[in-house]
Amino acid sequence: MPPTTNMAVTANPLTDSDLVQALSRKARESVSVKEHVFAEHGPRIVALCRSMADAFGRGSRLLVMGNGGSACDAQHVAVEFTHPIVQKRRPLPAVSLSADPVLLTAIGNDRDFGRVFADQVRAIGRSGDMLLGFSTSGHSGNVLQAVRVGREMGLFTIGLTGMDGGKLAECADWCLVVPSFSIHRIQETHEAVYHIIWDLIHLIRGEEDVL
Repeated sequence: MPPTTNMAVTANPLTDSDLVQALSRKARESVSVKEHVFAEHGPRIVALCRSMADAFGRGSRLLVMGNGGSACDAQHVAVEFTHPIVQKRRPLPAVSLSADPVLLTAIGNDRDFGRVFADQVRAIGRSGDMLLGFSTSGHSGNVLQAVRVGREMGLFTIGLTGMDGGKLAECADWCLVVPSFSIHRIQETHEAVYHIIWDLIHLIRGEEDVL
């Protein structure tokens, strides 16, 4: 049998009151960041939704990508559009480039992990499609490569990032920067943003406001 390691268990110095104060502070931070983003960028988000609604109306698709927790966001976006949670709303074509582990590991192993999204964009992307990339830092190399390839191919590129925006804010056609250095606050805000983008696109397309 392998040797076992005895890990000392130390008493938590924080009281329940301390932890309640911590969770309250974190909740306030999360709400504050969201309120700031929507107050500051509301008109830009509405303009993006109109552009995306027009693109869907022309038969364009939404390709989505991200790494780690942002890969989960990419899959979340894709399923929201292709399988709307509201039955009265029509499905719209969206594909997560982060969803296929076989393809990701094949490209990463045979070529370069930095190309796992760019190679997919080259294979399935069409001029007029939309490409949404998540990167909390704005410096995810594989996301940046794909955005550059997408722009060369005539895709409309969208970035959701945080911190100071990084390189993604410089190379995407449209980018929203969440002004926080907390990855949790950034990702929480990204989720709120793409849920509202999904909702507004359907409203612009003439569907009922049921949420």
